[in-house]
This record gives sequence, C-alpha cells and structure tokens, in this order.
Amino acid sequence: MTELTLAKAVNSGLRRALADDDRVVLLGEDIGPLGGVFRVTDGLQRDFGTDRVMDMPLAESGIIGMAVGLAYRGFRPVCEIQFDGFIYPAFDQIVAQVAKLHYRTRGAVRMPITIRVPFGGGIGAVEHHSESPEAYFAHTAGLRVVTCSTPQDAHTMIRQAIACDDPVLFFEPKRRYWTKGEVDEDADFPFDRARVLLEGADVTIVAYGPLVATAIDAAIAAGDEGTSVEVIDLRSLSPLDLDTVEASVRKTGRLVITHEAAQFGGLGAEIAASITDRCFLYLEAAPARVTGFDTPYPSARAEEHFLPDLDRILDAVDRVLGRQNALTGWSAS
Repeated sequence: MTELTLAKAVNSGLRRALADDDRVVLLGEDIGPLGGVFRVTDGLQRDFGTDRVMDMPLAESGIIGMAVGLAYRGFRPVCEIQFDGFIYPAFDQIVAQVAKLHYRTRGAVRMPITIRVPFGGGIGAVEHHSESPEAYFAHTAGLRVVTCSTPQDAHTMIRQAIACDDPVLFFEPKRRYWTKGEVDEDADFPFDRARVLLEGADVTIVAYGPLVATAIDAAIAAGDEGTSVEVIDLRSLSPLDLDTVEASVRKTGRLVITHEAAQFGGLGAEIAASITDRCFLYLEAAPARVTGFDTPYPSARAEEHFLPDLDRILDAVDRVLGRQNALTGWSAS
C-alpha cells in the first residue's frame, strides 16, 4: 500500500498501463515535458518517450480524430482533455464517430479509447474551466462514462478504462486531485458498479466524483444528530448501477441525489425517475436532488454559492424526512 494524491494515483495507473501494454499511447495538450496543467502525466514522456506520450496541438477534435485512427490500427489511445469546458470542440468526434463505430461496422471495429476529463468546480478558475458535462455523454449510446472519487479508484479505474474495449469517458474531479489516500496497485472492483461507502438506515445519499467527500461529511454530521445515512458512490454514470441504489432505497425509503451539474436533464433526474419506478411502494418521500443551478457556471468569486455543500445536502435530508427545510419552510411530520 502506498499513500498517493488522487492526481498521483492517476499517474501511477497510467504508468502501469503504459508498462504493461505497448499499444497504450497518451495524447494531449502539454502532457509531455510539462506533465499536464495538473501534473497528472508528470514524468511519463521522459520514461516512455515521445512516441508513447505525445504533445498535441490545441485542437481537441484533432486529438480525438487521431485517437480514432490509432484505435483502427490496434492501439489503445488515452486522450487528455485539458479542462472540462474544452471538450466541446471534440463533441462531434466523440458522439458521431467514437460512440458509433463499433455499431456501424457490425462489431468489426472496436474503439478502445479512454478520454480523460478533469471536471467540476471548486478551484477558483475562469470561464470554461469548471464545468460538469457528464450528462451529455451519459445520454450517448456506445460510450461508457465513469468517475473516480478516491486515489484508490483513480488508480484502479483508469487501468480498467484503458483495458476496456469500449470507449470510456473518464471524469476526474479536479478539486480532489490533492486528496490523499492509500492505494493498493493490485486491488480490483468492477468499474461499472456503485460502492456503498457508509451504511445507514434512514436516508440514502447518492453522489459521484467531487461530491462524494461532501456526502460523507453530511452523513457524519447527520449521524451526530441521530439520523442514520447511507452513502453510495455511483462511480459509473453510464451504465448506471441501479441495483445497488435500489437495494439501499428499499431499506431506507428515502433518497437524496447530489451532483455539481445543473439540475435540469442531469444524472439526478434519471436516477430519481428510475428509482421511483423500481421502489415506488418503498419510498416514504419523493427523491430530492441537490445540484448546481440551471445557469452558466459563475465567476470564481461566486462559485461557493453555486456548488452543493454540506448544508444544502443536510437540508435535503431534512426534506425527505419531513422536517422543516429551506424549500417548504415547514415540517410535514
């Protein structure tokens, strides 16, 4: 076991993948000598050479287009999109080519492409540097969409994504890059399964990526006041592991979902609808969503008001328990 930051854990996973398989190549902007803006690829070009770790022009569509060609030739490309808001120039390549080529060729062509995307807010950045575009890609058939929340998952899941024959969008919570944790290089857990991090009996909180740590803090705070909260790290956004969420909600009868992306059309809406379908007779209250607002991401000075925090999550816990809360202003009990 080694203690690593989440960023170093991704680096460790990439290093292991490069060493284990000569077909793995890395593409991205400033990922070579600089090691990426977050230093996630630090030292990899030095150790594996410019043919394996390639600096690319500032053209995301070109990065993904080159990855498609490499995948056709049997390579396993790993593309870094420098910041979440920079992925849109590559959107056409990802949804119209990468996601569909396996289907279009009747299974003759695989697209084992991993697209790394630092995402979410909380770092005081400027416009286009703090977005959460995951729902766009979770809506697209043919793509896997996953996100890590701990150094252990960062190391393990990036290796699993690279080894997968399907294209994978790998969302990395950038404000958690400096979070430290123990990493076992040989640990294994299916990267399309959710994980129950805390067990509880009264309320289920479902989170992913940067808000998993916030959800755990909320569960601990609720526990201090006598409310038992179960926390689930979703990990895979497409496909969704609804079985794990369903089992929890059948036990607790109440569900809170939180993510940084805007509420309308977000993953929280799909989870709420699906769990209502599956658990209607078990639900004691309507599922509650705690999300970013349906506005463009604000300036750094205002982002703390935009991002879901411990207080907003605890308020949603009160809401599903029928207690006084900010939305209704009264107690239903």
